[in-house]
Amino acid sequence: MSESRQFCPRCGDPVERPPDADLPGGDTQAALCDSCYFDDFELVDAPDRIEVRVCSQCGAVHRGNRWVDVGAQDYTDIAVEETAEALGVHIEAREVSWGVEPEQVDQNTIRMHALFTGLIRETPLQEEVTVPVYISRETCDRCGRIAGDYWASLVQVRGANRTPTPAEMDRAEEIAEDYIAEREATGDRNAFITSAKRGDDGLNMKISTNQMGEAIAHRIVREFGGEVSAAETLQTEDGDGNEKYRVTFVARLPEFTPGDVIDLSDGDGPVLVTSAHGNLKGVRVETGDRYEASHEEGIAPDARKLGTHDDGESTTLVSVEDARAVQVLDPKTYESTTVPRPDYLDPDVDEVRVLRSRAGLHVLPDERDPGESDDA
Repeated sequence: MSESRQFCPRCGDPVERPPDADLPGGDTQAALCDSCYFDDFELVDAPDRIEVRVCSQCGAVHRGNRWVDVGAQDYTDIAVEETAEALGVHIEAREVSWGVEPEQVDQNTIRMHALFTGLIRETPLQEEVTVPVYISRETCDRCGRIAGDYWASLVQVRGANRTPTPAEMDRAEEIAEDYIAEREATGDRNAFITSAKRGDDGLNMKISTNQMGEAIAHRIVREFGGEVSAAETLQTEDGDGNEKYRVTFVARLPEFTPGDVIDLSDGDGPVLVTSAHGNLKGVRVETGDRYEASHEEGIAPDARKLGTHDDGESTTLVSVEDARAVQVLDPKTYESTTVPRPDYLDPDVDEVRVLRSRAGLHVLPDERDPGESDDA
């Protein structure tokens, strides 16, 4: 019985006949002897250079056809990832392992030294390649829009018949920043605040999209109370003739806020405001009774502001006259003055907090809402 033999078509040396040699499309390289096969063999296919596009403003990296936030302090890890993506290993290699050693040449160049090992035709091979990675610094679409003062919606924080306090504007800006951060965390690169400026009327924030501007305005009102109104302004038309609008969202905060003491002129005494959500709520400072505005009045009952809880002063409780009255020391004249006794006043204390207004002295609770725990 004759033995089937095959010879290397390049050098003529005998080689072991591969099992698929007689099949259509069989591996022609397999017909070569090991010596001729390895003459042309390349374990690793590496590009001459790799270019990584990064945004010089925010540090985002351009991958595929979009910018991606990577949060990198330097780009060595990014260079390693890009190198791993760009290098190719021969399909016939088995048990492949590799390591890379980056070399920082300058601020924009990282030389990647990669060492590969693998098994080919039961022969261990090793190959080292060096690929320069160039950091190309550009400006991403998002940063370009911000630099160009791009915005789609304007969020205005205003007060009803007043200017928002610095603390309210600080918090409103923080609410906007937190919301944008949430959107950025989901990978939304269209989320940004172009600017936040304060004027005589309140806070103005330019937001990247109408949807985000609306969401921010409603979040502000959800915390402070008030209402949101919107007004559209035609900006331009796109290439298809579709109209593009900018929308101004006004988050109008209530005229009265928790801690305000107001006079409703209804004969039942001033009210310490405890909530401006829904209908205005508070507590009567002469009786301690709870107050809630009617549905028609909402958060804006007809009232005038007498002062705030913070305006109150500590003074001496002189005596308790009866269930409805106490004597306190007037902190201005130092004379004993009889004032109404609200339910929240503890008759055993030595000092009480009082507010002076045109209507006289009013005993305030130690806290802005003396019955807060009861409503929880």
